[in-house]
Amino acid sequence: MGDSYPHKRPIGRRVTPQRAEFRRLAQSAEVGTVTRGQLAVLAQNLPCTGLINATEAHLLVTLINTASADTFDKAGRPIIFKSNQQLAFEINRSTGRVSRLLSSLFDAGLITMQDSGNYKRYPVRKADGSVVDGCGIDMRILIVRYRELDELVRQARAERTAASAALRRYRGALRNLRYALATVTGLSERARARLEARLEKVVALVGVAAKAPSALLRRATGLFEWLVERVLQLPRRPEGTSETLDSTCTNAEHGMHKQITSPDPLENGNENRRSASAEQLGLLEAGSARRWALETSLGRGSRQVNQRQRPPQAIVALHDVVRAVPALKTYGFALPRTWGDLARLVPQMCRLAGISDDARRRAVEQMGEQQAAVAVAVTLQKLDRQEVSSPGGYLRAMTDRAAAGELHLARSVFGLAAGSADWTLPS
Repeated sequence: MGDSYPHKRPIGRRVTPQRAEFRRLAQSAEVGTVTRGQLAVLAQNLPCTGLINATEAHLLVTLINTASADTFDKAGRPIIFKSNQQLAFEINRSTGRVSRLLSSLFDAGLITMQDSGNYKRYPVRKADGSVVDGCGIDMRILIVRYRELDELVRQARAERTAASAALRRYRGALRNLRYALATVTGLSERARARLEARLEKVVALVGVAAKAPSALLRRATGLFEWLVERVLQLPRRPEGTSETLDSTCTNAEHGMHKQITSPDPLENGNENRRSASAEQLGLLEAGSARRWALETSLGRGSRQVNQRQRPPQAIVALHDVVRAVPALKTYGFALPRTWGDLARLVPQMCRLAGISDDARRRAVEQMGEQQAAVAVAVTLQKLDRQEVSSPGGYLRAMTDRAAAGELHLARSVFGLAAGSADWTLPS
């Protein structure tokens, strides 16, 4: 005979190996290494990675802001004791929805939860009132995973920027090729038909351009540009020469496309540079495989040339930069221990100082990531000392001086360090 009593339905929060691992990871957090402001900014940017959606990010930001700032200092304990009902009121969602959102955040490794026997959330305090333990929503897992999640956000932004640039270049090359096919008069009908068929085949392979991978768009763009040269019957490029694929077009400035004002942008090239003796059908066969293989390597070559042409900079120790820029501590940034830590603080420093993304990108391209990070830190310190009224313009001026070989970051760093209160002369 079977059991006379049916099995009871499991009660309590679902326990998985992953959740248990997140709880153990949260216990190893070094509280005090990341500020509440940094975590709030990270939570706002997480939806771009696809890890959570906007509603989950809203709840996560609400949880972070609920904890006081001193709980993220050393010896603090960032645990939230609000009920689901109160959280539902603050984010304008139902209590059941908040419960599901908390479970999703737990599964994503962004929070951990310690439940009491009756599911009430309460703190355990010392005699002086400080929290030593409690049952509630623990935010320490975010401190442990901050570097990892911040890197995911940076990668998502870089991929979006690259995809946008590839899409703009693809659409421009497609428009130029179609215009060339419609206006060039030196092609036979057979050659024109074959070129148009090849064009439509590539467009069909790409599909919806806004959803296509950036690598596919770059390859299609390289083929379109090569076909434009063949349609215009331009002379073949000498061996060993390559195009620069980093710029979107000749009429571009600061990443913003300027419309071509000429009604016939390809007319002059068609009349002045076309070779009358060029073979029309041969241009459809030769060189296409070479173009497909070469296009992916051109970007790396141009970046290596830029690095070789960059003027050398004097070496500055990281601890000298930290001493010269006390504004890092003033604004709540975690003091960098490596050059990589300082580089990861650059986007946050730029947002705080009001420096545009274009100015930051130009500085990185011209000076390199490390020197650009030092330049941004110097700009932030001078803004804090009210020596600079336009941080973006100041950084652009430093970038221009670096391009001319006239920038001396070491002098700026040591000059700021000499003026700081904690600076001591070496014996």
